[in-house]
Amino acid sequence: MTTTEKPAGVLAVLRRTPTPVRSLLGGVLVNQLGAFVQTFMVLYLVFRGFSAGQAGLVIAAYSIGSVLGGLAGGELVHRVGPRATITAAMAGSAAILAVVPFFGRPGLLVPLMAALLLAGLATQSYRPAAAVLLSELMPDADRVMGFSMMRIALNLGAALSPLIAAGLILLDWNLLLWFDAATALLYAVLAVRLLPDLRVGRETSAPAESGTRAAYRTLLRDGRFWFFLGSVLIGSVIYVQYTVALPLKITAEGHSAGLYSVVLVTASAVLILCELKITSYVTRWPGHVAATAGTVLMGLGVAGFGISGGSAVALVACTVVFVFGIMTNGPTMFAYPSTFPAAVKARYISAHQATFGLGMALGPLFGVAAWVALGNGVWWLCGALGLVAALCALLGMTARRATP
Repeated sequence: MTTTEKPAGVLAVLRRTPTPVRSLLGGVLVNQLGAFVQTFMVLYLVFRGFSAGQAGLVIAAYSIGSVLGGLAGGELVHRVGPRATITAAMAGSAAILAVVPFFGRPGLLVPLMAALLLAGLATQSYRPAAAVLLSELMPDADRVMGFSMMRIALNLGAALSPLIAAGLILLDWNLLLWFDAATALLYAVLAVRLLPDLRVGRETSAPAESGTRAAYRTLLRDGRFWFFLGSVLIGSVIYVQYTVALPLKITAEGHSAGLYSVVLVTASAVLILCELKITSYVTRWPGHVAATAGTVLMGLGVAGFGISGGSAVALVACTVVFVFGIMTNGPTMFAYPSTFPAAVKARYISAHQATFGLGMALGPLFGVAAWVALGNGVWWLCGALGLVAALCALLGMTARRATP
């Protein structure tokens, strides 16, 4: 397919999106509306009498669980199927989050950390299943657009959830966790009732253990995919600086917290309003071109923060550049692992999800350390890392030439 072909319109793709995909995306949105743990858990714990250090340990436990959940989810997809994986993950997440408030005392730090580790594992294990199901149900020509729609659902939920949280906090801080549990349980019910029971990559000619080992051997030997994962890891670390180093920069330059709110709202609005349209054009590019160009644009956006000179207008402009980079590379890179054969697809997706989660966990540590050591120089470092990530995407996603 050439790049001169007219891209499929957004409305045309939306009209031909299968009903089960709409249900899947609706469940993702519902679940994201209550995704308060990573955003509000530190504030919740401080309110309950924990120190900042203890709160950091709890969040670290949740992050570790999230990485493990990304790996476990891919394996469960092959064992029990995507629908059962989503149902079990969301039901487990609901049960754990519902009891977390009963451990909300400094004397119960260890049980609380164990509960949050399990919550992270359960919550994130649904994502490989959702990605596999989306890739199986969406027509091949619309796969990248499908992943863009999933990202829109996630971003829309992330934009609305703070408003819901603000109201819940006024009533009772524990309602944050109970509402989170309720949305997870609702997603589990929706999955049982509305999602098809597909079985993916079932090996019928060999025992399950043999098939599992063969799938992981294939993944471990795929050098190009490791370059792709390197790009994902570096890119996610850079992405986190938008929520870690950027607010530090804004406050250090004497701006009010209101400016950071403006930046966040601008980014969310651009993503929600523009991503599908951008993707309708980008989807006609070769995958490595979209990934490389978008990652370079991300790098330019964060490097621009370093030369903004304290200007609020410049910060917002650099944010827009950064977000356009995300819209250019994000859907393509999230869809890429789903292009592999069915026998290994879920493991490739789970490796991608776990790597992304690892980057999101390491990003805050990197950002704070780099800000302390380099100050505004952190943005030049992120810009350089963006170029490295772009090179990894190019090497990892360029199609192999057929041998004569």
